[in-house]
Amino acid sequence: MTMFKQSLSQKMLQKLSPQQIQLMKLLQVPTMNLEQRIQEELEANPALEQNDPDEYAGESASEDDFSADEGAAKDAFEMEEYWDSYVEDDPNSYKTQGDSYAPEEDKTVPVAVERSFHDYLEEQLSLADLADERERAIALQIIGSIDDDGYLRRELASIMDDLLFSQNIDTNEQEILAILKKIQRFDPPGVGARNLQECLIIQLTLLREQAEQKENRSIGELFILNIAIRIVKKYFDEFTKKHFEKLEKQLDVPEEDLKEAMDEILKLNPKPASAYTGSNSNAQNYVVPDFIIVNRDGELELTLNARNAPELRVSDQYRDMLKDYAKKARGNRAGKQEREAALFIKSKIDSAKWFIDAIRQRQETMYKSMYAILQYQYDYFLTGDPKKLRPMILKDVADLTGLDISTVSRVANSKFVQTEFGTKRLKDFFSEGMQTQEGEEVSTLEVKKILSELIAAENKRKPLSDDKLTDLLTEKGYHIARRTVAKYREQLNIPVARLRKAL
Repeated sequence: MTMFKQSLSQKMLQKLSPQQIQLMKLLQVPTMNLEQRIQEELEANPALEQNDPDEYAGESASEDDFSADEGAAKDAFEMEEYWDSYVEDDPNSYKTQGDSYAPEEDKTVPVAVERSFHDYLEEQLSLADLADERERAIALQIIGSIDDDGYLRRELASIMDDLLFSQNIDTNEQEILAILKKIQRFDPPGVGARNLQECLIIQLTLLREQAEQKENRSIGELFILNIAIRIVKKYFDEFTKKHFEKLEKQLDVPEEDLKEAMDEILKLNPKPASAYTGSNSNAQNYVVPDFIIVNRDGELELTLNARNAPELRVSDQYRDMLKDYAKKARGNRAGKQEREAALFIKSKIDSAKWFIDAIRQRQETMYKSMYAILQYQYDYFLTGDPKKLRPMILKDVADLTGLDISTVSRVANSKFVQTEFGTKRLKDFFSEGMQTQEGEEVSTLEVKKILSELIAAENKRKPLSDDKLTDLLTEKGYHIARRTVAKYREQLNIPVARLRKAL
């Protein structure tokens, strides 16, 4: 027999209110996405409106505008115990617009539909030598399996299974491979390759075919392309590891010809899809800065991007509807349906007020955090010299602002600041610190900057090893272990010395 036991216990739990959660989410939204987030809220909450700057200059939502009317409504609701009832969001239970309301003219700007990379490949199927609809269906399945880099990384056996289960087409790997070979002749060159080696071979083979078709073709050009194809086909491992001496011996060619062949390979595109330009090829993606720092005669001035300060207010119509109900409530003339509608209106007004307040808090929190970063990195923002960056972690900004570390992290994430030295990512200003031999604390960003300068200036025929880089940094006063140098080099996406070697 199961025995149940009751007991009382006290627990301390920290819970975030819906308003706090909303603020945390808004802090994470960069400026370029804020307008979309506000538009979503405007569509979801009819009690929230965006001000026309000319019509509502200087007007903002405040508690005093509707607190008295809400108080009267609240008293009436408490008397009738309506606060505990659930109000279903039923748009038909009350009018949201007056009888004279006329919908505004649709001002939606038509957006050009961009042709995708896969659409471009499918368009070329009409030029392919396909026997029937069955082969076309197989070709479409292959194209659909090509990834965004232009590679077919799905196994042929898996494509065979896909065709059997989804389209009831019984095929084999040989047939799929034959059709794949046709797709690999599509534009852009190298598309449909299953690995980098095959991708380079496809591109080189097409280049050789084009050279052979030229009326004034050069024997030297064909000779170099043939060497390049031999390198990729037979000596790909030596090529990737830059074993030039081995290649020169195995190919039995002079160094000048080997260098020309290597140059031909390095001109190829390792990601074929990146060569595709869609119908909106002239459109560019721009980073929208969240903050702007301007140097006014040696004094730095910080401003928020104007997009962070939208003019939002609570709908006058909804406030008037609440006032009308308050009058009826005082005279006990409000029916049940009207009271339920008023409850709904009250919830929407509260939601609008919370959102407006969250946007305002977002502005204040972002400005406060960025101002602390500006003060901490003042010398850098004044000069633009990366070596002036001080070691700074999230806790440093949190201590200056009094904000929580998680809040500072949300502000720094995906945000950008525009300076006279370019638009910078906020996260790039945060780094750990280390001490030089003189005891001076410097940022790891400074060490990485010097490391990249040393590598950029090295002799590419004899690139600097990590041990040598460690010695050079020590000579400059930065005493760092070799493994730390290797870690910084990897973070800078710089390969090891062997792979930086050039002829």
